[in-house]
Amino acid sequence: MSVEMPLWRAIGYFRVLALAYAILRYLNSFHDFLHPVSGWIYLGALTLWTLASSRAFAGPQRCTWYVLGTDLAFAVTGIVMSGIIDNPERVHGGAPTLPTIWAAGTVLGFAGKGGWKPAAFAATVVGLANILGHGGITPDNIHNIVLLMVAGCAIGYVIELARASEAVLTRALQVEAATRERERLSRDIHDGVLQVLALVQRREGDLGDLGRLAGEQERALRTLMTGGPLPAQAAGDPLPAERDLRQLIAPHTGERVTLSAPGTPVLLPAHAAGELAAAVGAALDNVRRHAGEDARAWILVEDEPDAVTVSVRDDGAGFAAGRLGEAEQAGRLGVSQSIRGRMRDLGGTAELYSVPGEGTEVEMRVPRKGQ
Repeated sequence: MSVEMPLWRAIGYFRVLALAYAILRYLNSFHDFLHPVSGWIYLGALTLWTLASSRAFAGPQRCTWYVLGTDLAFAVTGIVMSGIIDNPERVHGGAPTLPTIWAAGTVLGFAGKGGWKPAAFAATVVGLANILGHGGITPDNIHNIVLLMVAGCAIGYVIELARASEAVLTRALQVEAATRERERLSRDIHDGVLQVLALVQRREGDLGDLGRLAGEQERALRTLMTGGPLPAQAAGDPLPAERDLRQLIAPHTGERVTLSAPGTPVLLPAHAAGELAAAVGAALDNVRRHAGEDARAWILVEDEPDAVTVSVRDDGAGFAAGRLGEAEQAGRLGVSQSIRGRMRDLGGTAELYSVPGEGTEVEMRVPRKGQ
């Protein structure tokens, strides 16, 4: 509706200005009419109707077909009355009707409500009223009718295009939102449920660890499916505004994973810090899976004024160009969703560099908002 509203406001202003023009025209020529009092009565009623219907002409929802029908009846009545109460010589000489250009506002209202076809109908009715009730077929009448038909149909067609464009845009935004939500769910499932399954497949850990992890991921998956609050939120613990990225990444370190970070806190908004730390975890999971059993990994955190950059480098087997595309087609979304998807949602970037036999480096960069 945002595209249409300026047009409807313009139609509302036009009706008021056209009414003022009709009154001024009649004020200068009413003494030439055969029945001037009838003209004043009509213009008084037209003024009341224009003011009373001004709110209805604020948009297509308020401007019902009943309102437009009444508006068209006022226009036709004024045109026919002009042929009756005016001097016949003035009528045949091309004198304007009582509503003059106010009748164009009616046609524009039909155009805004239903498009070019209703506008053509209203213009035809107004044109027939001019021909049958005010002067017949004259060059002036034909000229005015053609202008009214062209203007009404053109605006009606533009409004139809605007509505179709808005519908397409709305659908595209809905698809984009659904796609982003699906990607978010894929990341959470990849980082949680699939990792538990991978642990079972490798037969690592004792049954107690497997049971605990499986229980945690079952609850997390049910939460995602039902749209409920995450476990940390359900406990009633308020999330801090900012988190120290170092504290979130530290649990990933170990015998084969080394962390290098500034000595001062690396603060980011809580959501951004959590997503970046999860992307680091996904990168390290890829190291454990694909770099080789003896591979080591190094995490480097750089705190810059306008962004935070985290690099995860390993000395493993590396991979050839095109391997990531093949993995994504096979349904393995660790890089495309858990790393690049997270960075894209944060407005950041994720770059991967790898050479077979020389290891892999993942560089993730998140901009600081407002910098």
